[in-house]
Amino acid sequence: MTWLVWRQYRAQGAIAFGLLAAVAAVVLIDGFQMAAHWHSMLVTCAGNSACLEGQPLVGNGVVSDLPYVSLIVPVVLGMLWGAPLVAHELETRTSDFAWAQSVTRTRWLTIKAGWLLLAAAVCGGALAALTTWWSAPINAWQGSAFEPGPFDTQGIVPVGYAVFAMALGIAAGTVARRTLPAIAVVLGGFIGLRLLISDVLRPHYIAAVTHYYSLTSSFTPPTSAWVLGQGAISRTGVVVPQGWGSLGYVVPAACRSLLAGPATGKGGSMSAMFSCLQAHGWRGFASYQPGYRYWPFQGIETGIYVLLAAALIAVTFAIVRRRDA
Repeated sequence: MTWLVWRQYRAQGAIAFGLLAAVAAVVLIDGFQMAAHWHSMLVTCAGNSACLEGQPLVGNGVVSDLPYVSLIVPVVLGMLWGAPLVAHELETRTSDFAWAQSVTRTRWLTIKAGWLLLAAAVCGGALAALTTWWSAPINAWQGSAFEPGPFDTQGIVPVGYAVFAMALGIAAGTVARRTLPAIAVVLGGFIGLRLLISDVLRPHYIAAVTHYYSLTSSFTPPTSAWVLGQGAISRTGVVVPQGWGSLGYVVPAACRSLLAGPATGKGGSMSAMFSCLQAHGWRGFASYQPGYRYWPFQGIETGIYVLLAAALIAVTFAIVRRRDA
């Protein structure tokens, strides 16, 4: 069976390996140049953070978009490799021959799905390793690895995405029994679940840290933290996001005359208004996930996708074995 899988997928595997090698070559060349520039910035600025912020960390314009390939590759593998695994056999009726041999359906599916899931994990891991290495100077410069976007393309979560997309393709093809509908399910399902988890679930994996502070002072969340929200909150729980765009609708009457200046540019004192708000029980707040939670969040999200993949593969086995002799 392993030899058969190799015969069936050797062309696709060679293409994937060639594309991965080409991407790796480009990323490594640009990454070494950017790393050298980053080290020269450190020497020039000698620990002066203001100097570092004023220095541009420039990479190749094309390569700067390549990290997001690690978001595209999983769904492509799920559509092109996973969806046809069972669906194509059923469409062409080759399953009647394959499943009539001495190899049981269970073993057939175990070996074929196992190798494709392993290939997806390897591809996802290779791209994630390249992206994480290439992004190291940017992470050190901006402290942005925990933010949405960089978080999705670095670390170990791309491996979870790739395994899930492959499992989704295999399961969708098994249920739909047609390749094209299965491809559509993979595309829509992967994008929809990614948006649901990243936008709705991820901020709540662990309870966020909320820091309250005086409005007449300032507070900056720790470096590398993922800031979920920042602004002002009243004694009764009214929240105004940072930027103060809606402050005029909720400001106490006693402070309203002080708002005319900063809101319209006709004079006035923002500090006086903040002092007034503070006297009426308002305070600043910042809600964030500390940077040291980066790897726990990576592990939690990867685990979610791997568990979902396991559930999809279990469904696939149940359907394929249902009529097994």
